[in-house]
Amino acid sequence: MALHNKEEEEEPHVLMVAFSAQGHLNPMLRLGKRLISHGLHVTIATTHLQPGRRLFKPSSSSSATGHDIDFLFYSDGLDGRKVDIDTFMDSLSQHGPTNLTKLIHQNYHTAPSDANNSTVSNPFVPWAANVAHDLGIPCAMLWIQPVALYAVYYRYYRNLNPFPTLTDPDLTVNLPGLPPLRTEDLPSFVLPTNTFGAFSKLFSEMFGAMEKHASWVLANSFHALEADVIINSSKDLFPVVPVGPLVDPSLLGKGEEEEADGAVNLWEVDHSCMEWLDEQAAGSVVYVLERALKEGRWPFVWVVKGTEAGELSTSSGGGQGIVVAWAPQTKVLAHRAVGCFVTHGGWNSTLEAVAAGVPMVVYPQWSDQPTNAKLVEDVFGVGVRVRENGDVKMVVGSEEMGRAIREVMDGPKSEQIKGNARRLKIAAGEAVAAGGEGTSKVSVRKFVDEIVGRSCSSSGPCCGEGIS
Repeated sequence: MALHNKEEEEEPHVLMVAFSAQGHLNPMLRLGKRLISHGLHVTIATTHLQPGRRLFKPSSSSSATGHDIDFLFYSDGLDGRKVDIDTFMDSLSQHGPTNLTKLIHQNYHTAPSDANNSTVSNPFVPWAANVAHDLGIPCAMLWIQPVALYAVYYRYYRNLNPFPTLTDPDLTVNLPGLPPLRTEDLPSFVLPTNTFGAFSKLFSEMFGAMEKHASWVLANSFHALEADVIINSSKDLFPVVPVGPLVDPSLLGKGEEEEADGAVNLWEVDHSCMEWLDEQAAGSVVYVLERALKEGRWPFVWVVKGTEAGELSTSSGGGQGIVVAWAPQTKVLAHRAVGCFVTHGGWNSTLEAVAAGVPMVVYPQWSDQPTNAKLVEDVFGVGVRVRENGDVKMVVGSEEMGRAIREVMDGPKSEQIKGNARRLKIAAGEAVAAGGEGTSKVSVRKFVDEIVGRSCSSSGPCCGEGIS
């Protein structure tokens, strides 16, 4: 579909360039929906295939997103071949700019540099900012991880602070607005043991493009959640503006009849656990991702991807729990019966749990997850990180998992953790409340005002200072 049809030529238009993965697409979709509510026209450009070659191809904008967001697709240069992540990122970086440029030229009825047009890029497509600059289109970036990670990566890739090295692997990192970060608390991509070279290149390119070409950096977070690091980052780094939480509206107190989410789900969802949850006591159920729960006295919903779900459902439930291949996560988290979420700690899942007011046990593996676990336990105070003999391990025993769940469900700190979770749930809703003056609601409105103001005047790009 064309970016501007004849009736839309006068509407301010935002082209959102997204990495084709569920955790990247959904924050973009939710931000796009908020921009549409302010009268903007929104199109998302992405690739049909994810890195793992799983197909993303909505049949229409309405069926895919539940609202009027158009989709356009460009090639990643791999012609459907399944490759490792480094090869995928290299191919996307090599072919993406040319193919995105062609896509824009083919679909704009007006000149791309028309004052009505703006772009929002994703950190995993840093070259999109260069494309926008070359075409004369103002650009924003949507940071989809916590602002704490933005600060960590920015300072690491701009050599502003010392970080662990092969000769000093246990160096503690001290950053403004954050507690001291040990090696176990840092994202895997900044450690000397990182083996994913494509990501080091990606983040370095991203900050370079951002500093040269971005007018705004928007973040999927909210002020009450990360106030200290947001304030310090805006003082010392390229200013970042929280516009979240970009989660299912039902987690923010909005019913399905009031506002549909419209997120994409690339997995087949099993809703059978919802009736089972209805039969459980309030706050009694542990919601578990992957193979994390071996034993325990708590009722559970256990998510196990693939064929193992069917095998385990006949041997692991025993009336105490239910095993599914893929649960409707936001519905499960919003259910009154769920009292604890065992998660690897990706930011989308973490933010959904915060918005739902559900305490967490975090079992991090890689990427941003270790830092998110640190935030959950020591900054937000809404959960516990699993440890083995006092140390963080990627593989933990059932005894340690049980200890962590007990601490959240009924341990000495349980009431404090649950109280913090309730407080942040309220703050998350207030940040984006319709008709309110929540911090994220105001930031989105100011972002829109700058876009609309630019479309009314061709005096040149704004610097974004009005929303910092």
